[in-house]
Amino acid sequence: MAQLTPQQLQRRDRFEALIALMAPFLDAVLAVGDRVSRVVGPESEHYPIRPPGETFELVPARRGAQPEERSEPGERPA
Repeated sequence: MAQLTPQQLQRRDRFEALIALMAPFLDAVLAVGDRVSRVVGPESEHYPIRPPGETFELVPARRGAQPEERSEPGERPA
């Protein structure tokens, strides 16, 4: 591992001090955001990745088969 120069050590110490000073503020922002999301958000804990109409299933590849052209999500195949 390479040795850090005095300037790099000083810069690292400054960043670490800045992060240490901001940590309580950032923790408060996360706590407030968590509370707001619980009050405003839906009752369900399940958040689907895609809407139900846009789901797709993977088909196992056949040996020696040519790859098929893919369509964009939400686009109907021709």
